[in-house]
Amino acid sequence: PVPAPPTTPARPQLGLQAIAAATALALVVSVGVALGGSGGAAVEDAAGTAAPTGQTTTVQVDALHMRFSPETITVPAGNRLVIDVTNKDTMVHDLVLATGQSTGRLAPGQSGRIEVAVVGRSIEGWCSIIGHRQQGMVFHIKTTGGDSGGGASGDGASGDGGGAHAMPGAAGQRPAVDLMKPPAPGFLARDPRLAPVPDGTVHRYTFEVAEAPGEIAPGVRATRWTYNGGTMGPTLHGRLGDTFEITLVNNGTMSHSIDFHAGMVSPDANMRDINPGERLVYRFRAEHTGIWLYHCATAPMPVHLAAGMFGAVVIDPPDLAPVNAEYLMTQSEWYLGAAGGPIDAAKVAAGAVPDLVMFNGYANQYVHRPLRAKAGDRIRIWVLDAGPNEPLSFHVIGTQFDTVYKEGAYLLRRDDPLRGGSQALGLLPAEGGFVEMTFPEPGTYTFLNHRMVDGDRGAMGKIIVE
Repeated sequence: PVPAPPTTPARPQLGLQAIAAATALALVVSVGVALGGSGGAAVEDAAGTAAPTGQTTTVQVDALHMRFSPETITVPAGNRLVIDVTNKDTMVHDLVLATGQSTGRLAPGQSGRIEVAVVGRSIEGWCSIIGHRQQGMVFHIKTTGGDSGGGASGDGASGDGGGAHAMPGAAGQRPAVDLMKPPAPGFLARDPRLAPVPDGTVHRYTFEVAEAPGEIAPGVRATRWTYNGGTMGPTLHGRLGDTFEITLVNNGTMSHSIDFHAGMVSPDANMRDINPGERLVYRFRAEHTGIWLYHCATAPMPVHLAAGMFGAVVIDPPDLAPVNAEYLMTQSEWYLGAAGGPIDAAKVAAGAVPDLVMFNGYANQYVHRPLRAKAGDRIRIWVLDAGPNEPLSFHVIGTQFDTVYKEGAYLLRRDDPLRGGSQALGLLPAEGGFVEMTFPEPGTYTFLNHRMVDGDRGAMGKIIVE
């Protein structure tokens, strides 16, 4: 069960110290396999029916602006091929061939080499960092005088960006999802209570980026990209005029960033991509009230957001009326890849149906660990649709909303002379607000996305009223 709301203000979260750049680059190599990088894959024969010529073709390829240049090369059939790749971009890339060879992860300015003993057929390649292939980072090797087609093209690739060798070490079937299955006995739901505004008018936080496995539904694990370790970052809470200072530290293996919708700042410096081992300080002042999304803004943006890199900032409207309890629900989606692996970037890019729709980063967690209240209590629930794609119609079965606040304005107040009420708060991605309700009678009240198909995918919870 979720405990009663806290009575003392919560302090801002203090982050750990950043790792050194050298450590971060070592991490790139060590965990690159699990996250779509190079290492350990079996190498397929690329010769086809071509006999070795004893000649070598050497090409220079640059990675820049989500493209390889040149994008296509031609090799005489039977030649040995050497590809020297230089990363001239501002973010980490690699080149993986469908035959299994890879440069490994390349930081900006780094170079790597791929050698193919004999080329006798066409071969496809791509950047294996999740989503980069979908952004256009593809590479084509063509032959003259031999087998011109087939073989290791990778055209039947999965959404994670590859054929048999796109995700070395990450092979496996998509996990089965059973939302009726209870979580493990020791499961702890994310605390849905909105902590009070911390003391003072300047709030400092450290957000540490990590890419690590975690559970997103009962028995369903995936590689999440996170701020401070959760499939949804910390919730920030303040008042109009407060200043927020966030130090972003990239402990991951690829480029990441952050975009606070609560701030009005130039994106050029504040929202720039930072590479492994780097950090930036992002400052903004709360100029308007409401609930605001923050998320990773690194391309492909919807993939980074859906993989867990999002959160909420709540700026209280002036003279906000007291309530018995105040909660926050943020809806997001998950697009399953291989069991335990990263999100399926191709599904996200295609606008596919999500496998899971969740409140606060875990499907149905508040079905299994309900919120609790007493009859007569007034409850406020802040609601945010993080997306990246699905709308939200927030509804609580068995009660009505007498207060509705959406995108900075009241749509309905509890003292409405017409005695008006509301049954749902409708939100598009990146929209938010809050609703208030009371519970005249004891019982179990279900809250859900009343776009029913998404409620059945995990956007559901319960409030037990005693």
